[in-house]
Amino acid sequence: MRLGSGTILRLLAAALAAPLSLAFLQADTSPDSDFPSIQLQLGDQLSAETRYDEAIEAYKLALRAPEPSLRRLARMGLVRSTLRIASFAGALEEAGLLRKEFPRDAESIGLYGDSLWAAGLFDEAEQTYRDALAIQSQSARARHGMAKSLAAQNRFDEATDSVMAALALDPRDPEYHHTLGTIYERTHRYEEAANAFSSYVNLLPNKDRSIKASWSRAQIRFLRSFGDKVPFALDGDSGAGTHTLPFRLVDDKVVVQGKINGSSSMDLVLDTGAEQTVVSRTTARRLGITPVVYTLSAGVGEIGLRGLQVGRLNRLEIGSLKMQNVPVLIKNPSLTGMPRRETESFSPLSLGLSMTIDYQRKQLTFGHKLPDERVDFELPLRLHRLATVRGVVDNSHPTNFVVDTGGEVISISAETASSLPPAPRRIPLKVYGTSGWDRDAYLLPGVDLAFSAIAFQNLPVVVLNLRAPSVLLGYQIGGIVGHRFLSRYRVTLDLERSVMRLTKQTSGTVAGP
Repeated sequence: MRLGSGTILRLLAAALAAPLSLAFLQADTSPDSDFPSIQLQLGDQLSAETRYDEAIEAYKLALRAPEPSLRRLARMGLVRSTLRIASFAGALEEAGLLRKEFPRDAESIGLYGDSLWAAGLFDEAEQTYRDALAIQSQSARARHGMAKSLAAQNRFDEATDSVMAALALDPRDPEYHHTLGTIYERTHRYEEAANAFSSYVNLLPNKDRSIKASWSRAQIRFLRSFGDKVPFALDGDSGAGTHTLPFRLVDDKVVVQGKINGSSSMDLVLDTGAEQTVVSRTTARRLGITPVVYTLSAGVGEIGLRGLQVGRLNRLEIGSLKMQNVPVLIKNPSLTGMPRRETESFSPLSLGLSMTIDYQRKQLTFGHKLPDERVDFELPLRLHRLATVRGVVDNSHPTNFVVDTGGEVISISAETASSLPPAPRRIPLKVYGTSGWDRDAYLLPGVDLAFSAIAFQNLPVVVLNLRAPSVLLGYQIGGIVGHRFLSRYRVTLDLERSVMRLTKQTSGTVAGP
């Protein structure tokens, strides 16, 4: 039978779209085979169709290529696809092999930096981006990585310049637009943020239904709902100086009095583990808070990712702070079967303000600029959606810990626990969080933990499933430090200087870590 050229092209297209098993059966293991090259093309096509699991298998087969240039492309595709499915440890392992084989290639080094960042190793990631720029100053990937790192340290002007440089070099990479959007959002330039997120979405494959894409689409609608309203607008001299008010401790949580939309005073929990001010569905209805769009949230609990509503507070008053047009997360639908009702909460960090908690005097202070003070310990602080500090588990496993005033104990993620030697025993726990019950939680005794010069030995820590919030944030959460650690100190989270300062307190503290 004779086939025309058009028929041959159609058959080739069908072969490329066929299941991977068919492509694998066509393998030719001879030294001069085109098989690795075909698998590389197949991996690129599958990745473009967001079929990342299949793309990963194709890229692995393409690694058989004898040519270094093909192996480099295959390994890079493998790392990118592994990052797409939020396999943080797998991506870091593959990226490490990539850098080892191509130690002078700036793109490979930059991709290794992206994997370090996704693993929550922010310091190592920044140094790796600098290494890439030392080799090639016009590396778009390294410029973008530096933009993320600078933004996490509140160096927004430098971050904007860096991501703009990346976009000038590669305007078609959607991730660069997304990072620009997050910088604009954090600097309260909502219309520009919406435009950047729109560019991100428009550059994605049509079939992309990822969590990040869904969140971005909702965020565009929310940001544009502000119209001409100025987000986080301060009344009068509210932006000048600092604001200090008393608090009380309730169930190991810091509770202050505040007003929403002109309401009478109400309890607000101080929760730095939340990205926004939070109200319950009942409170939203009572105070006339209109939801704008559904979005995705995530936290500890078996529900994992949770669909909630986002709205806008007309007015928020906490002590002498008076602010208008404040984004708010509405817990609708609400959780059922929980031992406590879902409470209203806020975080000065989400308002762009630094803060000090004095547990001894039971005072909360916050403002754009905090005074200098004598401290016992100072830890670098990074704010990438949530505030994190670096810790080291069992003397050899560096990771990031979310600073969560709404949490109670020191905990580590199940992924962090899996990197430790097998424990002789695990004590089952029933833990509930913002996404329901975590029925797989357990207490792990005998863990060594250090935060700079602060060290604990043989510490019992709670192990939690933090997979869902890690996926939503885009980096692996290593653990959480809550009230029982923080309350031993006068705690300052200084956004201007990007540090957490800790001063020992002599009384009124909670015993134990």
